Amino acid sequence: MSYSTADPLGPVTLDDVRGAQKMLSGVARVTAMEGSRYLSQLVGAPVHLKCENLQRTGSFKLRGAYVRIAGLLPEERAAGVVAASAGNHAQGVALASSLLGVRSTVFMPRSAPLPKISATRDYGAEVRLHGQVVDETLAAAQEYAAETGAVFIHPFDHPDVIAGQGTVGLEILEQCPEVRTVVVGIGGGGLIAGIAVAVKAVRPDVRIVGVQAAGAAAYPPSLAAGRPVSVENPATMADGIKVGRPGDVPFGIVGDLVDEVRTVTEDELSTALLLCLERAKLVVEPAGASPVAALLSDPGAFEGPVVAVLSGGNVDPVLMQGVLRHGMAAQGRYLAVRLRLTDRPGALATLLGVLSAVDANVLDVSHVRTDPRLGLTEAEVELHLETKGPEHCAEVGRALRDAGYTVMP
Repeated sequence: MSYSTADPLGPVTLDDVRGAQKMLSGVARVTAMEGSRYLSQLVGAPVHLKCENLQRTGSFKLRGAYVRIAGLLPEERAAGVVAASAGNHAQGVALASSLLGVRSTVFMPRSAPLPKISATRDYGAEVRLHGQVVDETLAAAQEYAAETGAVFIHPFDHPDVIAGQGTVGLEILEQCPEVRTVVVGIGGGGLIAGIAVAVKAVRPDVRIVGVQAAGAAAYPPSLAAGRPVSVENPATMADGIKVGRPGDVPFGIVGDLVDEVRTVTEDELSTALLLCLERAKLVVEPAGASPVAALLSDPGAFEGPVVAVLSGGNVDPVLMQGVLRHGMAAQGRYLAVRLRLTDRPGALATLLGVLSAVDANVLDVSHVRTDPRLGLTEAEVELHLETKGPEHCAEVGRALRDAGYTVMP
């Protein structure tokens, strides 16, 4: 598909995005844009964070869902709407439907985090739990639509949804008119497609960079093939961009208007999430942190001023705990060590004294005495330590070896 912002037959135009912006006035927040001193110093140019994590429902999804549902015919509204989502789209559809007086049914996988299920219900949707993965949930929602006549609201593969998401791009141009690079996470492609339409129509010189999780990166092979290509078993902690196939509508726009698509690792995602929390004081989900991860992984590749879009902040507390620990480990601030010692009174206290002397904070201790691999007088200890970075980790290891302990793999 070839697409041009000047082509009246194109799926989404700048006028569509401007119309969506008027429609969303008083509904969606004009989210804040915050400067990041740390990232600016790293990149060597101003870096701003577009805080869609502070949008109503906690992500940008309300924008596209509202525009799509608001554009339905009266008879379509009367039939109600249905959606399938593990979280952000579910909440966007639920709130948009409630605001417009439309009945909504949202199918969610049984594995969806409880806070997201509760929030979707609180926004007014009937929630039905079905399947273990989103593909199963999607099939159930489409079957429901066929049986009941409810309108299926796709999370990214519809021009109205893309136009709604594109209002983020208009706000970026208004809040940072000197912007040179916009960095956006990509799942199905609706958000970056909308932003690209808005930004490129007004400022074709601005570089648009997409970011995908390496374990769920369907766009690079799709762009190479010239058509949407599926990635089997996408795997990433960033469930907001965990999409196995690009949408048909956004794919054509991305292919023509997006300058580059990069990938980031799970370590880079967790480090970025931790940085947003510590340095920017912003709670951001892994998908929302993906643009920051790209800046951290290759800071010299981005011409400033840079705007990084933090697309959402709906992170399950259980996942947050694990991601933060993973991020701390990636930064050398969390260390797990396993070693053997003589099982006698005071042995553990002696070990803890060695760690205390090098200022390693012990978070957890596991003490095993009954394992056939151990000698009669041996015990195995696993410790989880809070450390101060890679150099401190090395110092801890040296202190343990100097004290006669053998650190096991």
